[in-house]
Parts: sequence; C-alpha cells; structure tokens
Amino acid sequence: MPSLVTFNNKIDKEFSRAVKQRVNEYFEERSLSKHANFAMYFKTFVILATYWVSYALIMTGQFSLGWMWFLTFLMGIGMAGIGFSITHDALHGAYSSSNAVNNTLGTMFDLVGANGYIWKITHNIIHHTYTNIHGHDEDLEVAEFIRLSPHSEYKPVHRLQHFLAFPAYSFATFFWVFVKDYWYFFKSPLGPYENKKHPFKEWVKLIITKAIYYTYMIVLPLMILDITWWQLLIGFTTLHLTAGLILGIIFQLAHVVESTTHPIPNEENMIENHWVIHEMLTTNNFARSNKALCWYVGGLNFQIEHHLFPKVCSIHYPAISPIVEQTAKEFGVPYNCHETFTEAVASHYRTLKKFGDPEFKWSPSTT
Repeated sequence: MPSLVTFNNKIDKEFSRAVKQRVNEYFEERSLSKHANFAMYFKTFVILATYWVSYALIMTGQFSLGWMWFLTFLMGIGMAGIGFSITHDALHGAYSSSNAVNNTLGTMFDLVGANGYIWKITHNIIHHTYTNIHGHDEDLEVAEFIRLSPHSEYKPVHRLQHFLAFPAYSFATFFWVFVKDYWYFFKSPLGPYENKKHPFKEWVKLIITKAIYYTYMIVLPLMILDITWWQLLIGFTTLHLTAGLILGIIFQLAHVVESTTHPIPNEENMIENHWVIHEMLTTNNFARSNKALCWYVGGLNFQIEHHLFPKVCSIHYPAISPIVEQTAKEFGVPYNCHETFTEAVASHYRTLKKFGDPEFKWSPSTT
C-alpha cells in the first residue's frame, strides 16, 4: 500500500495565485455570489421534475406499457441530470452558502440509489486530490477489463476495451445501486486510505436510503401497477442503462483523453508539480460553446474550472472559463480542451485503444 502522495507546492505558485485572484475579482467586481442563482434554481426544478414527475406518472397506472417505458427513459435522463447539475454541486458545498441546503439537496443523491457519504470520500477528497494518479484515484478503477491508466496492470482483455468500455459505462448506476456503495464501505485500502473507519450514522443512512430506493423503485411498482416482474425489469434496466451511459461517458471525457497526463510520484512519493499545475495537466474541458450540453451536465464539461474551484457553483463555470484559460496562456500552463463533444468522445476512444495495446509504452511525454 503506497503512502500518501504529496505535491511540490513550493514551485510554480504564481499561476495558482493569479488564477485564484482573478476569479475572485470576477465575483467581487460584479457583487455576485459564487453559489446558485435563479438560473440554477430553475434548472434544479426542471431536472427534479423530469425524474419525479415521470415516476409519478408511471405510478398512476394510467398509461400504456409503451408510454411507461418512455417515461423510464426520461427518468434515466433526469437521474443523470440530478447527479450532474444538483447533487454534484451540493455535495461539494457549492450549491449554497447554507450547509442545510447543501445537505438537503445532497440527500437527493441517496434517494436516486447512490450514497453521498461515499461519493464525498472517493470523488471530493480522493479524485480531486489525486487526479489520474494510479493507485490513488478511484475514478480510474471502473472494471478489471477497462484500463484507464497506462500504469495499471495490463491484461489481454484490454485489447478489446475500446469496444467494451461504452457498454460497460451503461451499467455504472446499476453497480452503484447494488454493489459499489456497499463495497466501498468495506473496502481497504480506499484510495490512499488504509482501514478507513466510517461513522455508525453513515452505515444507518446507507441501509435506510437503499431500502427506500428499492421500495419505491421495485416493491411499490410490483404492488400497485398491473405489470409483470419482467416488464418492471425492462423499465428499471432502461432507466439505469440511460443514466449510466450518460454519466459514464461525461466523466471519462474529463480525464482520460489524449491531452491529459498520468503522472507518477518520484522516489519521495511526490508529484513534481504544484497541485494546481497537476490539475491543469490531468484535466480536460470539452464543448464549452454547446449551451444545451452546458446546461444539462452542470458544468462538468468545464472540468478544469471545477477542479480549481470546486466550491463555486457550476452555473458560473462558463463565465470564469475564459479567465482561467487566459491566465493559463500567460503563464505557459496547458489548458486542455476539445471544441466539441464528438471530438472528446473520439479522443477517449483512441485513448482506450492505446491503453489496450500491449505494445504501447508510456513516457512522461505521452498520455
């Protein structure tokens, strides 16, 4: 088990100071809050309605099987949107200056089948600190047959991963709902943490919220609706394949593409870059001018801004992105970005293919 990785924060401080100062000035000069605004509130309402109204309409039993199936598809879109645009901000403490508001909205993450407590550990702490560092960043550990780091053990099945990965991403929320959260509660080491102790109240919350989810998603439909178990399974599967594919693809485009790096620590277990520079090297933006995508994914296509300013609500990322990009340019720091969603997906596909090639040799000058 490796010890905690550190960063050489004694060097390259100027960029970190400058970009933080300029972004802070943006908000101060305009007297703007860094938290949610009316546009974010409206988006929250629309996305929550997409999920919960679709569920309510299904549960009325007044629709044909075809329409109920379509509503499960809308629920999948809503579920992914809740993760992107509402709970992601809330669990980072970025949605509101009120902890109560953030905690309340964060609970929505649990009510759609995941676990906010584990997410805060694996995403907020581990992923955001040790981005793209093999053995530490849990986001690189999707499945045994998917190799997202050039430093992970190569297996023959990885030759096919550029075909297997996208179908595998579709099962991401299935895995969350039935396996991942339980597994992480017991897992040791968890990222860089050995024998992580979880509070008793979080064990209780895990059990209660999972039971609530299984009840309203599986038990109640079978009790109330005139459907068979296999018809329920089709709807449930449709919901999760939709949400899983959307979530899986969007998150991978932020870090596992051709332009991002996968640094390894030196002999002292230190990354030889300032942490902010490390984030710039390992993170990628995409489709910044696609307003519909920006709205739906909650700024996750502005992943650079999110990693540098996780306490800023995602609704502001399009505005501060030019500030970060210009500052990076002035200091000679890379600003990784794909102009379109399609370009980013293609780059991820090529990266999967490269990491699945047994002849590929990683060096600091390559991804």
